[in-house]
Amino acid sequence: MGATKQLPTRAAVPVSLTWDLTTIYPTAAAYEADVTKIKADLTMVQALKTNFTDSATTVLTGVQTVLALYRRLEKVAVYASLKSDQDTGNSVNQALDDQAGSLTAKVSAATAWLEPAVLKLSSAQLDQFLDENVELRDYRHFLDTIRLQKGHVLSENEEALLAGASDIFDASAKTFGILNNADFEFPTVHDEHGNAIKLSQGVYGVLLESVEPAVRREAFEALYQVYSQFRRTLASTLASQVKVHNFEAQAHHYADARTAALAANQIPTTVYDSLVTAVDDHLDLLHRYVALRRDILNVDELHMYDMYTPLTGQPELSYTYEQAQATALKALKGLGPDYLKHVKTAFGSRWIDVVENQGKRSGAYSSGMYDTAPYILLNWQDNIDNLYTLVHEMGHSMHSYETTHHQPYQYGDYSIFVAEIASTTNENLLTNYFLATETDPKIRAYVLNYYLDGFKGTVYRQTQFAEFEQWLHEQDAAGESLTADRLSKYYLALNQRYYGDAVVSDPQIADEWARIPHFYYNYYVYQYATGFAAASTLAERISTKQPGAVKDYLSYLQAGSSEFPIEVMRNAGVDMTKTDYLEAAFKLFEQRLTEFETLIKQ
Repeated sequence: MGATKQLPTRAAVPVSLTWDLTTIYPTAAAYEADVTKIKADLTMVQALKTNFTDSATTVLTGVQTVLALYRRLEKVAVYASLKSDQDTGNSVNQALDDQAGSLTAKVSAATAWLEPAVLKLSSAQLDQFLDENVELRDYRHFLDTIRLQKGHVLSENEEALLAGASDIFDASAKTFGILNNADFEFPTVHDEHGNAIKLSQGVYGVLLESVEPAVRREAFEALYQVYSQFRRTLASTLASQVKVHNFEAQAHHYADARTAALAANQIPTTVYDSLVTAVDDHLDLLHRYVALRRDILNVDELHMYDMYTPLTGQPELSYTYEQAQATALKALKGLGPDYLKHVKTAFGSRWIDVVENQGKRSGAYSSGMYDTAPYILLNWQDNIDNLYTLVHEMGHSMHSYETTHHQPYQYGDYSIFVAEIASTTNENLLTNYFLATETDPKIRAYVLNYYLDGFKGTVYRQTQFAEFEQWLHEQDAAGESLTADRLSKYYLALNQRYYGDAVVSDPQIADEWARIPHFYYNYYVYQYATGFAAASTLAERISTKQPGAVKDYLSYLQAGSSEFPIEVMRNAGVDMTKTDYLEAAFKLFEQRLTEFETLIKQ
């Protein structure tokens, strides 16, 4: 056997495969200049509260000045975060991220007066100011959003106190991130050819797709051996983060943490409940798919580490990064020439950090702000999963690009609720492209298998996570201790209910909660599931060339936060306060499952 494969250091990665952050700050001095400017403006911003309510002009000046400060802060924070994530073991970059976090807390404290000040204005007085000042009308929706929080915004001093503690409140999530991305030492395992390979988050995902059961099992057991060693520590960090969520909700007079989290985007809790109910009502389809997986793999026992290997054998669709770019352009062609032009810009302008290196943050994401490119972090592997990841993150980045180029800064971002819809619409368009162009039964079966796995991993799995997250917060709110043993016991039972009797719920899977970063994000995961279901409807409209489909979709990408998320999606053709889009998604899943069963029998 050869030597153990090692990830390259950051310095060894070809420049062409790294993102170019000099477009944000060309030098360290430029970054420090903005940091200095932010610190200098803190006192000035606080002084604006004195006469904020005097006139339409003072209201406008206050709002514009606060937003300008946040605009500069976001640029600093994005830069520091990207630098840190490209090598979490680099102490200089880590210091930048820590500095940005501390600075964010100070800015939050210095501007905490704004919302209470807006709420001091009567509706009649604010409406009068809006009538008097044309420029102020550009901030009408921004101000209306604040007014809807009446009853949940505390006094100026109380809000400043909470804002100043934000860096402390984030401590548990930061600790988990450092452990998960930098400090955990994963063992050496073996690939299908017997080669020793250092396990990492990215390598783990690839090995679980292996056609060799022994490879999958070794990777699975090796990974969870590490997490199991630290399960008590990880239970403590997660429990502490849940306590933060519950405390902040209680402090702001919300019924519970979920209501508080969803209220930030004016999402009714019925959207969350409808998702969980719909998924629970269709668990029979997941059980049917899992049973089919066991039969096709021809194993006496189907294990959790068998859930990701392609059922059609060794993947026939493998992609280099360059091949993936070409395929992405073909799949997204239906979105029009302007959309494709911007995608090509992303490919050609070093907006993407491509390959995995030592210390690099695991996973993938799109990140940026109003004045930066919408950067993409990848940990590239030559497989179809990474092709889907590429188009997924490109969906996010094009959403950001369209929003920042069609909205002013105050509406130049969008809620997480609508964010996952753009990314998963791209995924669905890629699936539709494959099914429309591939006639080879083996390739069609592979793509269908991939779609079914994606649906399983997004709609079913993320809703499973959402149920677990809700349980965590309810238990803490009831005064119950969130020990590692209690978390693992509940998670194992939940996993067994979701996947049914056809799969063995291996004891290691009870600790899966310990490695999921999204549990620290405060009711984030359900939006993957609702987003995928809504995206399924949008992608079908686009792929079948329904009148107005592309125009409606692009208007959604360009809307930013100029309207509430529910209204943005309703304008795009999906009413997410109803269950129609969920039922349509499960219907498509069942149709493709049936086609897959037929192809496999052939």
